[in-house]
Amino acid sequence: MNQDKQERIKACLQELSTLLYEEADKSKLTDLEGIEKTVRSQILEIVSPEIAPFFIEQKTGTKVGKTRKIKSLVGELTLKAKQLQKLGLEPRTRLSPLLQKCCLRLSASVSYQKAEIEVEALTGVKVGHTTQQKLVLEQDFQLPLAKQAVSEVSVDGGKVRLRSKSQVACYWRDYKTVRLQGIYYGAFFDDNQSLVDYVNSQHLVKPLVCLGDGHDGVWNLVKEFGQSQHFERWEILDWYHLKENLYKVGGSLKRLKAAETLLWQGQVDNTQALFLHCRGKQVKNFIAYLEKHRSRIVNYSYYQAEQFCSIGSGAVESAIKQIGARIKISGAQWNVESVNHILSVRCAYLNGLLAI
Repeated sequence: MNQDKQERIKACLQELSTLLYEEADKSKLTDLEGIEKTVRSQILEIVSPEIAPFFIEQKTGTKVGKTRKIKSLVGELTLKAKQLQKLGLEPRTRLSPLLQKCCLRLSASVSYQKAEIEVEALTGVKVGHTTQQKLVLEQDFQLPLAKQAVSEVSVDGGKVRLRSKSQVACYWRDYKTVRLQGIYYGAFFDDNQSLVDYVNSQHLVKPLVCLGDGHDGVWNLVKEFGQSQHFERWEILDWYHLKENLYKVGGSLKRLKAAETLLWQGQVDNTQALFLHCRGKQVKNFIAYLEKHRSRIVNYSYYQAEQFCSIGSGAVESAIKQIGARIKISGAQWNVESVNHILSVRCAYLNGLLAI
């Protein structure tokens, strides 16, 4: 933009500012926050709804068709049917694409009522909580296919509370989340086969590194990864889960530190020997745990030093916690359809499909 245009814009804005100040409620201009709110409100109600339609008309080259009002981040816009068609808006849409993304990003993280409050606080535009919920239920996000070969997969699970159709109390069901190549996420409610099919639809590298905690449900899924029965997999027990279980044993801190050092090097037999003369339920449980996952306990020190692969499934566990923070809101109960949609939106958020 040249100097002449900048000067013209400044002159127009100076005149506009004078007019807007004259019409402003002076009682609300007592501090900077009040001025911010007043100016934002005037821009959304008066300024932007005049500027945006001009841009739209110039881009689409038309003003033909029935009018439809669209809520947007630049105020409420009155647009023509042909304009909406050329801009790619779906029929009966009442929210602009960018405003929809803002709503979906918040609905993926907080309750619909809180999303209503946060959207208005952050953008100045009010979108009711029922509209937020309807928007989520209308989405049909497709899980991404990895753009590169997949050599590493991690799986973890969580629980969601479902609303009973009868008068019986609510009940809990499982959902699983998978992370591919440290980038892509997919979440599946009570549908393990779809998770397996999703993983197997990728270009999987041999050997496929599979990370997980000690839960049987995770490793039962991992066994089905790969298109053939003899597909080569490296199953690795999450180091941090292993360490957590070690310290549940309690007792001598010196012995626990020695056991941690041995396990870090993958020495299961030597670790078990440290607890040979110990008694107690926790010790027995830990020895059984080591025996059960013996083949999944690797030389973590060597794997990390050589950067063969990850040694922990913390990222997918973090995704589970983020999803849990949304679906385990105090008192929340879900039906099956709502769970599937909120998982889909949350994964879209994690996969960057709602980036702004």
